[in-house]
Amino acid sequence: MSKDAELYDAWTAGDAKAGGQLVDRHLGAIGRFFANKVTNETDMEDLVGETFERCAKTLGNFRHESSFRAYLYGIAHNVLRDYIRRKHKQQHEVDLRTTCLRDIGPTPTTALAERREQVLLLQALRAIPLDCQIALELSYFESMSRRQIAEILEVPAGTVASRILRGKDMLFSRIEELADSPALLQSTMSDIEGWAESLKAQIEDQA
Repeated sequence: MSKDAELYDAWTAGDAKAGGQLVDRHLGAIGRFFANKVTNETDMEDLVGETFERCAKTLGNFRHESSFRAYLYGIAHNVLRDYIRRKHKQQHEVDLRTTCLRDIGPTPTTALAERREQVLLLQALRAIPLDCQIALELSYFESMSRRQIAEILEVPAGTVASRILRGKDMLFSRIEELADSPALLQSTMSDIEGWAESLKAQIEDQA
């Protein structure tokens, strides 16, 4: 049994200290998940808190059929959908295949980017449909496999592969549109994974 699973079972049995340890293990990662998908830092903090609150209120629902990490990200994904619906002031389900976060508002994460390439990457990610943005960020920022992402999103691995492929095509197009110079375009496109990795620690510190 994994350390996460042991802590979760202890938390479910009433060990609050184990619950605190489990939250600490995943706090930074869940913060990263929301960091480039909100319009202000307060929203990010609220969504992180709501994710762990939902987890706490449904103790016992994690059945160890996948990793706790995937289970927790699944909760975060649902919290995000509710947030986007509130921002759009819609009562019905938001279509993540067409909704782009750029249309909702600016993101606070661009303020912590140290390089122009990082700002450009964050802006371009928010300019593609949310389902593709989520798949790419889980891949780029969390180094997750397609199978792991599929568990989180509860879709077939083939669907994840399609979203990543389509997302990369759109991401590169958005980068080309947003870059204000050929030099910035070249330096960004030459090492997308490297810029994403350099952003990971900065976003976690902000979260």
